[in-house]
Amino acid sequence: MGFFDKFKLSRLKEGLEKTRETLREKLSVITKGKTEIDDEFLEELETILVSADVGVETTLDIIDAITERAKKETYHSEAELNKMLMDEIQQMLEETGEDHPQDFDASLPAKPYVILIVGVNGAGKTTSVGKLAHNYDKAGKKVIIAAADTFRAAAYEQLQIWADRAGVPMIGQGHGSDPASVVYDAVSAAVARNADVVLVDTAGRLHNKSHLMEELAKIMRVAKKRIPEAPHEVLLVLDGTTGQNAVQQAREFTKFVQVTGLVVTKLDGTAKGGIVLSISRELKLPVKYIGVGEKIDDLQLFQRSEFVGALLGRDAR
Repeated sequence: MGFFDKFKLSRLKEGLEKTRETLREKLSVITKGKTEIDDEFLEELETILVSADVGVETTLDIIDAITERAKKETYHSEAELNKMLMDEIQQMLEETGEDHPQDFDASLPAKPYVILIVGVNGAGKTTSVGKLAHNYDKAGKKVIIAAADTFRAAAYEQLQIWADRAGVPMIGQGHGSDPASVVYDAVSAAVARNADVVLVDTAGRLHNKSHLMEELAKIMRVAKKRIPEAPHEVLLVLDGTTGQNAVQQAREFTKFVQVTGLVVTKLDGTAKGGIVLSISRELKLPVKYIGVGEKIDDLQLFQRSEFVGALLGRDAR
């Protein structure tokens, strides 16, 4: 299984337990004693999927697929109906976007590889930076963290704690400093030290969009002075517990920043883990990483088939 080993799969299942148990319990209720699919059944199924934040668009596609299949097949038991239902849900969810995650130990297309981490305060941005740093370091990459969230007073200290946990150096100038200057120093240090990856933590004041976006644009211009192609990735961190509000946050950010991928955090704290699939399908952006716990190892590559299997309580196909 490579980096996504049995331990990771076990943690994924544990992290999605709330969503999985809620889904399975509700699905078992509507299939109990049923051997046919009628309008009432479909309405109840739609409600269950939407309540798990699978997303309206994806939910309706699942309903359509089940309706078409029901026209051709008959079911002689509750078990047969439940299996068909799970098959169709799994097949539909596995079609949401591309599924080609890049492992942490894979060769990078540039060196140093600059990754900008954006998102609103409280989404898990700083912890995600620390966990990404840990994963890259564990995979043999030389990492530098740039503390470019200089607006929030405690941001520097919090990021330093995560940098220490990950065992990687952090470049920063403290609260109130110029974030673009921090990024320039970090990128320059990465070049001088022959580092592989630069992870840039940024401020998250979405309520003041124009100022925040101007700041991000300045950071990117400064990074390009040292590395013309930088940043190579812009990862948007979203809090999975906020449900559809996370989708709206993503829409707001993508108006101003060219996001290349998503990190969905705190999935262990919600019964609405379907938001990952909703975000992927509706925004046409790849979910690259998911957070399934608070430990430093609990940020994982998003692999759709494993995710769907863990979500539905089935082995990946």
